Amino acid sequence: MVVAGGSGSRFGRPKQFLDLAGRPVIAWSVAAARTVADGVVVVVPADTDPAVVDGRPWGADQVVTGGDTRCASVRAGLAAVPGTAAVIVVHDAARPLAPAPLWAAVVDAVAADGVDGAIPVLPVADTLKRVVDGTVEATVDRDGMVTVQTPQAFVAATLRAAHAAGDEATDDAGLLESLGATVRTVAGDPRNLKLTRAGDLAVAEALARTVPVAP
Repeated sequence: MVVAGGSGSRFGRPKQFLDLAGRPVIAWSVAAARTVADGVVVVVPADTDPAVVDGRPWGADQVVTGGDTRCASVRAGLAAVPGTAAVIVVHDAARPLAPAPLWAAVVDAVAADGVDGAIPVLPVADTLKRVVDGTVEATVDRDGMVTVQTPQAFVAATLRAAHAAGDEATDDAGLLESLGATVRTVAGDPRNLKLTRAGDLAVAEALARTVPVAP
């Protein structure tokens, strides 16, 4: 599942449909998802005009309308995923350069380790400060701290159970944590940039030359 339901408020416009090195941002993620998935569901804002790739909208099997929050959009996507799916991978379209080996790593971790989910992470290199109203309150110990990326892979039944209560979280792994589920980490990729602000697109254009284009 590729989640592209955001409005791009910080970016200034819906970034998931912009051109990146000759293909829509969202199409990069769909192509990478196909390297591990039997089918790809894309979640988009209402009234989105799809670009057809290889005869399908952005190359996806199905397109559904998202909700007002990320979790609501994921739940809309889950409703379109066949009940026979054993593993579901959730990815944010705003990370178009997640390479195919990263998708394989999270899926393999779920399959091989018998855990409920697997997420890519990177170690925190910078000093962390807790700030309140512009004033530093404390330095936060960064030992064991990581930043989290997508794609994230989950046992389908566990992911559906985590979303059943309708709770909110910044990522799907956070919902699994509330169930006491086991989430394993794999090494993330520094090239897996999240498009957040307008300048990020230029950085992604440069990084795109280092990420093999999935078929």
